Amino acid sequence: MKEKPAIVLVPIGVVPADLLDYLTRSLAMIFGFPCEIAPSLPIPIAAYDRRRGQYRGDDILRLLIGLEMPQARRVLGIIDADCYTPGLNFIFGQARMRGRDAFIALPRLRQSFYGLPEDESLFQERVLKEAVHELGHTYGLDHCPNPKCVMHFSNSLRDTDVKDAAFCGRCQTLWKHASSA
Repeated sequence: MKEKPAIVLVPIGVVPADLLDYLTRSLAMIFGFPCEIAPSLPIPIAAYDRRRGQYRGDDILRLLIGLEMPQARRVLGIIDADCYTPGLNFIFGQARMRGRDAFIALPRLRQSFYGLPEDESLFQERVLKEAVHELGHTYGLDHCPNPKCVMHFSNSLRDTDVKDAAFCGRCQTLWKHASSA
């Protein structure tokens, strides 16, 4: 019998298939759990804030929370649209702390967003870091003061580039405890 996936990736709107494949392989290696890709969902039109030209992260998160996926221990949405949450100009992602659901937003992780030439390898690395970060929150991990830890808060893309795609020793211990509970 096939083992049920622990992490289900949910594309919201159009998300490149090669990026989803990369994330599936990478997250399965990092977390040690099976990972699979669910069918794509449409971007919820009601989540769009015309005044800001961005999507409300809380609405994207609610979309994921409402999904019936009893086989999934964690659900990670991936949206190729700029998002924000109240109090912040933008977000790279958002998670339900100690919950099943999280998402990442791709646009600001691309070099082209800042008028720079694309770098696919750097983009994938950034996406992976933000995916691991948001999934870490679902296991109850807070922001870490270690700037190299994947759980360090990214206030800018530079913060994302500085940190590793892995938990520091302290956060790894916390994650192991939370994931085995």
